[in-house]
Amino acid sequence: MSFPLLTVTAALPAIGAIATAAVPAARRTAAKWLALVVSLATLVLAGIVFARFEPGGDRYQLTESHAWIKDFGVRYELGVDGIGVALLALTALLIPFVILAGWHDADTLETSSSRWRPTQGFFALILMVEAMVLLSFVATDVFLFYILFEAMLIPMYFLIGGFGDRAHSGTEENAAAQRSYAAVKFLLYNLAGGLIMLAAVIGLYVVAGSFSLSEIAEARANGSLDMATSTERWLFLGFFFAFAVKAPLWPLHTWLPNAMGEATTPVAVLITAVVDKVGTFAMLRFCLQLFPEASTWATPVILVLALISIIYGALLAVGQRDIKRLIAYASISHFGFIVLGIFAMTSQGQSGATLYMVNHGLSTAALMLVAGFLITRRGSRLIADYGGVQKVAPVLAGTFLVGGLATLSLPGLAPFVSEFLVLVGVFSAYPVAGVIATVGIVLAALYVLVLYQRTMTGPVREGIGGMPDLKVRELAVALPLIALLIFLGVFPKPLTEVVNPAVQHTMHDVQKKDPQPEVEAAK
Repeated sequence: MSFPLLTVTAALPAIGAIATAAVPAARRTAAKWLALVVSLATLVLAGIVFARFEPGGDRYQLTESHAWIKDFGVRYELGVDGIGVALLALTALLIPFVILAGWHDADTLETSSSRWRPTQGFFALILMVEAMVLLSFVATDVFLFYILFEAMLIPMYFLIGGFGDRAHSGTEENAAAQRSYAAVKFLLYNLAGGLIMLAAVIGLYVVAGSFSLSEIAEARANGSLDMATSTERWLFLGFFFAFAVKAPLWPLHTWLPNAMGEATTPVAVLITAVVDKVGTFAMLRFCLQLFPEASTWATPVILVLALISIIYGALLAVGQRDIKRLIAYASISHFGFIVLGIFAMTSQGQSGATLYMVNHGLSTAALMLVAGFLITRRGSRLIADYGGVQKVAPVLAGTFLVGGLATLSLPGLAPFVSEFLVLVGVFSAYPVAGVIATVGIVLAALYVLVLYQRTMTGPVREGIGGMPDLKVRELAVALPLIALLIFLGVFPKPLTEVVNPAVQHTMHDVQKKDPQPEVEAAK
């Protein structure tokens, strides 16, 4: 038996979560360091997975398959493709930064009670989320994926509701009520999507007789699986609804601004840069691969929803007064671009969408984490409470600017490559949709630059004068993310060479070819 590298990579943070939770109450610093070391070790394993992946090899590599629930045909089946390996690497990369950024977030909750250990619980929950997300990116059994898809909601619920943002303009009672509301809304929306998906998962098993992606694909190829058109479309809608909630896609997005606004900044990054990627990833892996005809049938409506997400999210970001909610609405707009690229059904669009998932994770993490450092210093999330920060904290302002410029996809930074590819893919198949999506780029420049102008420039406002600049721990979070944004902006090949072959497999699943450009013959 070959070494189960994928299992070990996902199991390490799960084991680390248990060990972190078990650290004695008086040793909270030890719990922090344990969580950080585990996350770094997981990053090393993820790097080995990325290095061992062969872009020109089999579609799914480093595969594992073991019987799990034999009576129902459920298997513990893993395998990583080019899309999954890119997102696995992103997740493992971001978690150490999330832990470093949240180093002191649970300290204010410490009490004299030996039974209440918020620091240990906070970092243990983060590691548990990482384990479930990593495993979801490599699960090739539909039922196994569903279990992970739902199980990750539990630690996220406690991270949002139990460790919420303390930089709140109201009373502590009001803040606690807002955190509880955001956590419950997050849970109910995603549970509703999951229950509908469960019905579709059961329906798929009834039709296909298997939960295995490889077995279902083989049955389709040899003609032994002939799914009725109406059945395929209903099953597709069941899966897509759950993924659209997670993504989040308009009009199923309303839980995200509440969750990101009330969560601590590192948890907000965990939501939008890590957990939400499971939704868009699953659209590529499950919707397109399992239901190719239904995916093509639903494309026009999904493109409209994606365009609404792009414009709606950007417009609401322009009008926000809360820094974190502005970034949340910006993320809704960006997820619209990702869904648009996926369902443009072109290789450029899907490659761009996959790169967008990775680059959005990096850019949003950089902007949100630096914004969190800013909010911690001032104790307020309101844009109106800031001004002149660049005069007293130039490094903080500079890193904030780079994160913002990456968010608006400035050429030379990583998100530009992915957004450009998405637009190329969309324009080649749906020119009108491409024109509408371009409006989102203009609005992104507006909300990012206005945010920077109002918070960082102008006269120094009251309460800003004594603000310290970024410290060593904070620089260790911000600078590597900015370096990656620049590196992948000028040299995206390490990602494109693993993503492109996987996209070609997906294009084959839906039996689509790129539109050929119309060139007039020379006279």
